[in-house]
Amino acid sequence: MTENVALAVRGPFDLAASIRFLEGFTPAGRPDAGRHRGALALAFPAAPSWRPVGVRLRQEGDTVHAEIEAHPDDVAPAAEHARRILSLDVDGTGFAALDDPHVVRLRERFPGLRPVLFHSPYEAACWTVIGHRVRMAQAAGIKQRMAERLGDVVGGVAAFPGPERLLTVTDVPGLPPVKIERLHGIARAALDGDLEADRLRAMETAQALVELQRTPGIGLFSAELILIRGAGHPDVFPASERRLHDEMAHEYGLHDPSPARLAAIAEAWRPYRSWVGLLLRARREAETAEVARGRRITR
Repeated sequence: MTENVALAVRGPFDLAASIRFLEGFTPAGRPDAGRHRGALALAFPAAPSWRPVGVRLRQEGDTVHAEIEAHPDDVAPAAEHARRILSLDVDGTGFAALDDPHVVRLRERFPGLRPVLFHSPYEAACWTVIGHRVRMAQAAGIKQRMAERLGDVVGGVAAFPGPERLLTVTDVPGLPPVKIERLHGIARAALDGDLEADRLRAMETAQALVELQRTPGIGLFSAELILIRGAGHPDVFPASERRLHDEMAHEYGLHDPSPARLAAIAEAWRPYRSWVGLLLRARREAETAEVARGRRITR
């Protein structure tokens, strides 16, 4: 069935900025994101059923309209996924009030851009395994081919395979057996509810990161990515993301600052530390194109 759902927007948001981000930032890897003028088409397996759904999004003022193609029982979960993917489930009015001059400049450069997430913590976790120690563009290609070969096409977009389907997979071109074994572990964790976004966001950050690292193949770097870009936690400062730390040092004019020093600076960004981190990454990519040029994913 197809149903229309209105997603309210609280605070500055520009869907066009989200589309531009998806078009140009691996692992988002959606060069076709702007194919439909003013609209964004998504397809993904929606928890808790993990059936594939399609969502087409358009913005009119302070409302994003979602046209959802899904089983009737999956319409509401698909809408919640869409809210989280675009960070619309967070009240952004306070973000516009952050007065750190560095943050002000970043907001002015990327007006209306909020974090654009993986479709779920499950898919984010799969990405961390697929991309471990390979170039981002190569990892994005493997992930896309998995969607095309193993997933369902909804609304013209191939959805990444759900965890039940992933558990049946024994061979993926480009992935060694150890990565397939780890993907199976992620699939089981998703089916057990261990990767449920609201559950992870309700925990203390340190506890959520410990929980995530209990899944084989998930270290601190991956756990932080899953919590920030999978579950959509708006207020996490990653301790292990060197590219973000380097960009902060550049922005604030610091020479070889410690992670503790950077974390202290980021205190001024509360409760939107993840959001400011996204703007710093976007600015770094806009100026260096290091991801587009095929930089390796590091830990």
